Amino acid sequence: MLDKNGKVTGGKLLYRDEDLTQYTKEEEWLRIRGKKIAMVFQDPMTSLNPVRTIGEQITEVITWHFGTPHAEAKAEALEILRKVGIQDPETRYKQYPHEFSGGMRQRVVIATAIACRPEILICDEPTTALDVTVQAQILSLIRELQRELKMTVVYITHDLGVVANVADWVGVMYAGQIVEYGTVHEIFNEAAHPYTKALLQSMPQLGVKGHDLYSIKGTPPSLYKEIVGDAFAPRNPDAMEVDFEEEPPMFQISDTHFAKTWLLHPYAAEYKQLLDERHAKIKQEQKPTEPFNYEGAEKLLQVKDLTVKFKLGSKEFKAVNGVSFDIYKGETLSLVGESGSGKTTIGRAIMRIYSKVDGSITFRDKPITGKINRHRAKELRMKMQMIFQDPMASLNERAKVDYIISEGLYNYKLFANEADRMKKVEAIMAEVGLSSEFSSRFPHEFSGGQRQRIGIARSLIMNPDFVVADEPISALDVSIRAQVINLLNKLKRERGLTYLFIAHDLSVVRFISDRIAVINKGRIVELAECEELFRHPLHPYTKALLSAIPYSDPDIERNKTLLHYDPSMHDYSTDKPQWVEILPGHFILANEKELEGYRAELQTMG
Repeated sequence: MLDKNGKVTGGKLLYRDEDLTQYTKEEEWLRIRGKKIAMVFQDPMTSLNPVRTIGEQITEVITWHFGTPHAEAKAEALEILRKVGIQDPETRYKQYPHEFSGGMRQRVVIATAIACRPEILICDEPTTALDVTVQAQILSLIRELQRELKMTVVYITHDLGVVANVADWVGVMYAGQIVEYGTVHEIFNEAAHPYTKALLQSMPQLGVKGHDLYSIKGTPPSLYKEIVGDAFAPRNPDAMEVDFEEEPPMFQISDTHFAKTWLLHPYAAEYKQLLDERHAKIKQEQKPTEPFNYEGAEKLLQVKDLTVKFKLGSKEFKAVNGVSFDIYKGETLSLVGESGSGKTTIGRAIMRIYSKVDGSITFRDKPITGKINRHRAKELRMKMQMIFQDPMASLNERAKVDYIISEGLYNYKLFANEADRMKKVEAIMAEVGLSSEFSSRFPHEFSGGQRQRIGIARSLIMNPDFVVADEPISALDVSIRAQVINLLNKLKRERGLTYLFIAHDLSVVRFISDRIAVINKGRIVELAECEELFRHPLHPYTKALLSAIPYSDPDIERNKTLLHYDPSMHDYSTDKPQWVEILPGHFILANEKELEGYRAELQTMG
């Protein structure tokens, strides 16, 4: 019988030669948990108490474990907050978790974990939903604390960029087992297990634009059922017969490198060489497609001087400030920026979720801001759709997939009879890679990637021309992310869709975009064709974002220079910034003095 936390039924868990699996009393665990081994959880908002100040939560840890007087523990908590990069800790000490940004909350969770100076820090997906710049700061912080406190850090993550950045040793897990283990360089440069290779191939940096990203088909096996053979075999297109029949042993490749695959058996040497040659040939034959042709392209959507204001108490602030851009029919324009930069607000203003805005938005040369009649509103809801960031939050958890996808059909009576409706639902489910058998299931019965496909199907059944995709892949595993990217690109080609793609991950954006607009604090600071922006980034904020892109190469990751953007570097007191086309199709927000510097920089770049 398993208790609520599961039960260890075999093996040992040794900490300083002491077997932790033998602990049966809470007093025994209190000597270890927090004091010797601490943990940073994935979602800081759920691991912090929302009704207590963050200072008291850190102070409590110190007094609980060491019996330190409150005043002394408070002084220690303030010092720890300072150590993890929280500015003005005296003020922040008295604030509640909801008053902090995602990155700041993660710093608070780290502060709580290191309050007792543990020897081992376990970090469970500590940067999953964070922007790349904030992620880079958190990783740098943990590395500094590790050196200072001489901690051992165990990372749990699906982000290979994080692994390349922080790891000395890597264990790759699949279906409850470690299938490959080695030094970080061995795993990234000499991967041996098909699953490890598949994960690395799924990285957008390794993809060729215009071709599908490599993705792992199918879903992981259920651990409730007995697995026969290699657990990864059903999803491995290169699996051998033996993979389905017998579980492979752990083969030793070197003194430090081990992998659990039959490909390392001497009998498989010839087949392994054949596979390596075939994969290298496929990669060599892939050529990037031609870039989007803007000459004579139709402007589908135009945004001019868009300003969106919100009230916070008695204060009013501009979430979006004077933004202008065009989107051409058939292109993907990506909006990139950190959390709170105004990306989602722009998307929602275009979708008329925020209807009280200043400026103008036109779709097919007709205005869609302000008051519009019912016929026009109905037309827009069919021709413009949105894919939301969190599919679990945007899907009705009490409705079956059949109803969720059909909701638009019901609302606008877009079917002749029940048979016609079912035919349309099954057709769109097949198009997004979902079996029609799933139509009677509820959202909680699906994986994250499958739920996102349901969200895409719900949008596309309306047969739209334009789709706002708001962070549709931010919380997905690397291979599932590749599947969703491939699906969006496929639907774009086959249906002639136009996307506004909202994201903070520039490695993904580069693979999917025709043009990229970089937004900071409600203003677009730079806009250019995708490859042009990566070749000639000009604005300091764009350079900071690009410097933080995670790479699946340990040498690049550890030697890259992370640039920090300081808004105070701009002096706009008298020389005001303008939206200027500095090169054909390359726009930047800058004043005259900055433009001189950018032009000189472009000449140096050649």
